[in-house]
Amino acid sequence: DLDQGGGGVIAHRIVGPANAPVVIALGGISAGRNVTRAGDGTPGWWEDFAGPARPIDSDRFQVLGIDWLDAPSPITTEHQADAIAGLLDDLKIDRLHAFVGSSYGGMVGLVFAARHPERLARNVCISAAHQSHPMATALRALQRQAVQLGLASGQEDRGLALARGIAMTTYRTIEEFAERFSGAPIPGAEGPRFPVEEYLAEQGRRFIARFTPARFLSLSLSLDLHRVDPATVTTPTTLVAVAEDTLVPLWQMEALRARLGGPATLDVIHSTF
Repeated sequence: DLDQGGGGVIAHRIVGPANAPVVIALGGISAGRNVTRAGDGTPGWWEDFAGPARPIDSDRFQVLGIDWLDAPSPITTEHQADAIAGLLDDLKIDRLHAFVGSSYGGMVGLVFAARHPERLARNVCISAAHQSHPMATALRALQRQAVQLGLASGQEDRGLALARGIAMTTYRTIEEFAERFSGAPIPGAEGPRFPVEEYLAEQGRRFIARFTPARFLSLSLSLDLHRVDPATVTTPTTLVAVAEDTLVPLWQMEALRARLGGPATLDVIHSTF
C-alpha cells in the first residue's frame, strides 16, 4: 500500500521477472490488484488472459494491478490516473510497456495516456470510450438509487445486491440469458421464482461479501463523471469493441477511434458475454 498524497492510499501487486517490461492490467470497478493467481492460489480476476504463457504473459512481463481508489469524493478517472503515475514513481518505473484497460480500466487508460503520455508506450482500451453513453449512465443512476434507498431504509445489503443484479443484466447479452435461463419458474413459499432470479441473487450475495455501498456509489459515479478529449490521446492505441455491447456501443468506439490524436486501430469481436 502506498500513500498517493491527496489521492489516498493505493494498493498494488506486481508479478513477473524483475527488470522485465511492465504491463498494467486494469478492469471494471469490481476488479482489484490480483490480476493473475496469487501466491496462496487465489485466482486472479483476469485469470484467462494474464499469467504464465497467457496473452499478458507474466513470464515475459511484469504485470501490475491495483485496487481502485474510492476517495476523495467525488473520485474521478483523473484521480486514478494520477495515482497510478505516483505509484510508478514510487516503484521507480519510468515507462509502461502497455496499459491494458477494460471497462473502467479502459477509461482510466485513456486519461492516463492524455495526462502522462511520456510514461506509456502503448494503450489497449477494451469496451471503454471517452465518456459514458447516456443509457449506461441511466442504468447506473438507477443502481445508485437502489443503494441509496437501501441505506435509507436500513437494508444496505439488499440495496447493494439489487444494484449488482441490475448491473449483471448489462454485462451479459440476451442470447446468453436465453441459453442459460429459459427454464420454467420454480414454485416457492413466496410464489414462483425464475431461474434467472436465482442467478442474480447469487451474484448479489457474492458482491456484498466484498464491496461496500460507499465504495460502489463512489466508483459508479466515477464511471459517469468520466470525460476525456480524444484529441489529447497521442499514444498509439488499440481499441477493442464487442459488437453486442450495449453499455459501450460499437458506434461510440468508432467515433473514439476517429477522434484520437495518435495512431489507432479498432478490433471488433463478437461474443455472447
